[in-house]
Amino acid sequence: MIRIVCTNCQKPLSLDETKLPDKEVAFPCPVCKTKLSVDKRNYVTGEREAPVPHDESEGFGAKAVIVGADSPALRQAAKLVGFLPVYFATAAEARDFYMQEYPQVVMINPPEMTPPPLESMQPIISLTPADRRRAFFILFADNLRTLDGNAAFLYGVNLVVAPKDLPAFSQVYRDAHAYHERLYSSMTSVLKAMHS
Repeated sequence: MIRIVCTNCQKPLSLDETKLPDKEVAFPCPVCKTKLSVDKRNYVTGEREAPVPHDESEGFGAKAVIVGADSPALRQAAKLVGFLPVYFATAAEARDFYMQEYPQVVMINPPEMTPPPLESMQPIISLTPADRRRAFFILFADNLRTLDGNAAFLYGVNLVVAPKDLPAFSQVYRDAHAYHERLYSSMTSVLKAMHS
């Protein structure tokens, strides 16, 4: 099943991907009639692959923290990749939540972009390396290019996404997260072996 959420009324919907064609399709929300679109190719590759590349033990409902400026588009993006968005206005609040819950994704949407480092976001960005490895950090910024590795390094995040590219967020996130997992797979396996 593909899970989406209406961009207008926030109604969660489940779609049977076996009944969808291999192209983008549009349909009205059954509740508010807002035009929605879905492309099953963004969710399914091969045989029934899950839409979100995280542990199977953590299904739909795993949390994504949104920090800074609230945005319905970011909440929708989190839901499209299978996460339940949890919003915090300040980085200090987000850090407190993070240290208790360890959400898998942190979406940083600063109200104002500054040159690196983002002072207002330092409480959440400046976690210890051991704590940072527990999540995937994404910075959303109008003045940066999606997948800009230099900007990601300078701002201390795993991925940079320009809001204009949110329609392709599912694929961008999936590809970047898969690359991140491959890059750190040997270190992750050593850490798991040490804790066993």
